[in-house]
Amino acid sequence: MASRLREDIAAVKKHDPAARTTLEIVLTYPGLHAIWFHRLAHVLHRNNLRLLAKIIATISRLLTGIEIHPGAKLGRRLFIDHGMGIVIGETAEVGEDVVLFHGVTLGGTGKDKGKRHPTIGNGAYISAYAQILGPITIGDHSKIGASSVVLASVPAHATAVGIPAKVVKLNGEKIKKEHTNDSNL
Repeated sequence: MASRLREDIAAVKKHDPAARTTLEIVLTYPGLHAIWFHRLAHVLHRNNLRLLAKIIATISRLLTGIEIHPGAKLGRRLFIDHGMGIVIGETAEVGEDVVLFHGVTLGGTGKDKGKRHPTIGNGAYISAYAQILGPITIGDHSKIGASSVVLASVPAHATAVGIPAKVVKLNGEKIKKEHTNDSNL
């Protein structure tokens, strides 16, 4: 448990150049607080103490402005920067070493049953106000541009931008316009 807490703090130090001390991080980073609240709520949710889990999640949302459903699965070393307005749905899965900025939604489309929220791969970088909707996958080490609306899966090592989002880079190479289509590859 203590090693996980140290990992969380190290993730903040790694990704936020404004982070100065461990004490400052522990006391003033709402993204970190939301992750810690979520861990407790997630354990309760998995043990069928669903009402208590939702109460903890609601308290977390009130204190941090970050809404994470207790059923969501969060990987290690997640960094939530300026987290206000983040929403992570019940069946969302977030990999390890992911960075999320404020206003990001990992949501459903309202028409799916079962798995209805996105899966975010390891090392993904999701910029401010990006909306990733439905049971899609964002590949490992992919980047999603600010305010993008992602409705289709994005491959690993890709950059997707726009409304609806389209892959503009893959494996570090720009995608030529004549090779893109609405299927995002």
